[in-house]
Amino acid sequence: MIDSQRFARLVTDAVVRQPVLWHVFRRPLGKMFDGLAPTWETRIGPHHLWALDRALEDVISPVRILDLGTGTGVVAKALAERYPEADVVGIDLSPEMIEEARRKLPQELEPRVAFQVGDAAALLSPDGDFDLVVLSNMIPFFDELARITASGGRLVLSFSRGAETPIYVAPERLREELARRGFAEFAEFSAPPATAFRAKRS
Repeated sequence: MIDSQRFARLVTDAVVRQPVLWHVFRRPLGKMFDGLAPTWETRIGPHHLWALDRALEDVISPVRILDLGTGTGVVAKALAERYPEADVVGIDLSPEMIEEARRKLPQELEPRVAFQVGDAAALLSPDGDFDLVVLSNMIPFFDELARITASGGRLVLSFSRGAETPIYVAPERLREELARRGFAEFAEFSAPPATAFRAKRS
């Protein structure tokens, strides 16, 4: 039986090449992450945020932030603490991950952080709804990312173990896909073992 890391890599590679395949993998991937939710934070480690932090160093004062593929809310919480004037929405396919995120959210952040179950390939958010969109170890659905990122907004994708991350997309592929959808000002960041990639919506 294929293990969770190999399955996540298989799904990522397949869906980035052929997004239409998402309908095949959506349910089993969601079920896999439901099962991982109780122990998720023992798997990601402190390096999970290292490259993301570097990519955000000169991103100033976003107002609406999306943490897409939020898992148990580790990144959403860090974003809310980094940007105390911002509202943060964390969305994940897995209901069990969202339940853990809500349970772990500090009370003082509750007015500004909301968690929702949702499909990153078909979000309910309006066009241009977020001026910062963050994906950490998350499959990018490029058309939706272009739709929901505001003009002038930033998109940051981070991978907590760089190319060894099960859900990983190489920077060359990110540049190609995002450039075709109106993103520019690409930048790469490294804080070993983590990496991150940033783009700006034109």
